[in-house]
Amino acid sequence: MIQFAQIEYLLLILVIPFLFLFHALYRRTRRKRLAKIGDPALVENLMPGASKSRGWIKLTLLSIALFFFAIGLSRPQLGAKLKEVDTKGVEIILALDVSNSMLAEDYSPNRLERAKLAISRLVDKLKEDRIGLIVFAGNAFVQLPITADYISAKIFLNSISTSSVPVQGTAMGDAINTAIKSFSLESKNSRAIVLITDGENHEDDPVAAAKSALELGIPVFTIGIGTDAGKPIPMGNGELLKDKDGKIVVSKLDEKTLSEVAAAGGGTYLRAGNSDFGLEAIVDKIHNMDKQSYKSVVFEDFDEQYMYFFGIALVFLLLELMIGERKGKNFFK
Repeated sequence: MIQFAQIEYLLLILVIPFLFLFHALYRRTRRKRLAKIGDPALVENLMPGASKSRGWIKLTLLSIALFFFAIGLSRPQLGAKLKEVDTKGVEIILALDVSNSMLAEDYSPNRLERAKLAISRLVDKLKEDRIGLIVFAGNAFVQLPITADYISAKIFLNSISTSSVPVQGTAMGDAINTAIKSFSLESKNSRAIVLITDGENHEDDPVAAAKSALELGIPVFTIGIGTDAGKPIPMGNGELLKDKDGKIVVSKLDEKTLSEVAAAGGGTYLRAGNSDFGLEAIVDKIHNMDKQSYKSVVFEDFDEQYMYFFGIALVFLLLELMIGERKGKNFFK
């Protein structure tokens, strides 16, 4: 399938009909001027070298050249080339809490969007590492399998919301266990899990899950997002989340649990700030691990076709130049 990298240049093709229109107007004006000199048939006999058709032939050749030149400028591309590259880095799985408590607005605009922004900025700085995304609330799902395709990572990241996981809760243990199973088979000692959550209302045993990960050589790092005072949870239409007794629910950061998980997983706990989220600092620690060599299949540049269209345009342009305006004034005998 052909696609155009700079499709706006195809607008040059719209110039071609106007070239024919202007040429027709020019010839009409010229005929009127000749008619003022004398009888048109007599005037034509006085100009034996003049050609009625050559102007149209030259214009047609020039228009064809312009047509192919415009296509060349628009950079037609065929398919996409797959390329196998050797990289050396670590595999990082980010487990992001998408429970309703992440809608609390003690971060701007809220906890979840602030976390997504921090992950997006991190992805922009990654080079040879692989990354995976897991979302969790009452249970955990793989949002993006481990990959070196950072463009896809950002696309999947943008689609994350609190509706990504229908079951509410904060199943940190399930998130860790899901992450353990999601690393590639070729990865050995270059794996790490980063848990981003407020840690509140956890329903399983994340400490035991973190210990299991560490036994497999996978450290678990945690980033706490929230405040001690906490914030209510907006539910849309100006409503706030309330408990079964009708009281407004205030979501607070559970630093104690997140510190215990990081300690059990051989990692580090950091509290996210509004300006410095802490994710890059943790990834810097992860980069101190032994790096693994990987073979990755990535999309390279699309196969460019513009040079062929430029070549065709050049051929027609040369033909146009070789034909003179007057009879006998060309390279063809």
